[in-house]
Amino acid sequence: MRYLIVGLGNIGPEYAGTRHNIGFQMVDVFANSVGAEWEDKRYGFVAHCRVKNAEIVLLKPSTFMNLSGNAVRYWLGKENIPVENMLVLVDDLNLPFGTIRIRKQGSNGGHNGLGNIQSVLGTDAYARVRFGIGNDFARGTQINFVLSEWTDEEKAALPEKIAPLKEIIPSFCLQGIDRTMNQFNTHQKSANS
Repeated sequence: MRYLIVGLGNIGPEYAGTRHNIGFQMVDVFANSVGAEWEDKRYGFVAHCRVKNAEIVLLKPSTFMNLSGNAVRYWLGKENIPVENMLVLVDDLNLPFGTIRIRKQGSNGGHNGLGNIQSVLGTDAYARVRFGIGNDFARGTQINFVLSEWTDEEKAALPEKIAPLKEIIPSFCLQGIDRTMNQFNTHQKSANS
């Protein structure tokens, strides 16, 4: 079986280390854990790896966040991967910092990257991992908040907070979305209660 794991973010040094790029950071953590190496390809940076019998294609779109759907559609087609075998890693303003929520499908929640993927693919029926970035910003400053860098405290906490992706991605590929949601969403709830 083949799978596409997509970390959403914006390319360029000015965006590195910003909250909106946590999708890139999450997919990087997994890539590093399996020794996958990135190549600059059409519409994004791509890496290939294998976990047991699962062939995994990792993607960091280079289309910028608001046009992520173009990269996703291209690589799903090129690698002949069905949309139900795709997992998208993304930031979420509606979750407290460091909270991980896995969903089988759903609305884009106002996220431009998810919105573009939904628009281009014509469906919201794809799995996603949402990583909470919090919403500690004044009214009208949302864009500045998501495009700003983490605080020193958040930076220190990030490695531990995103470490579960090393288990979540293999679980999605080998056990499926339902068992992955049951295992990791429950774990997160109990850990945060």
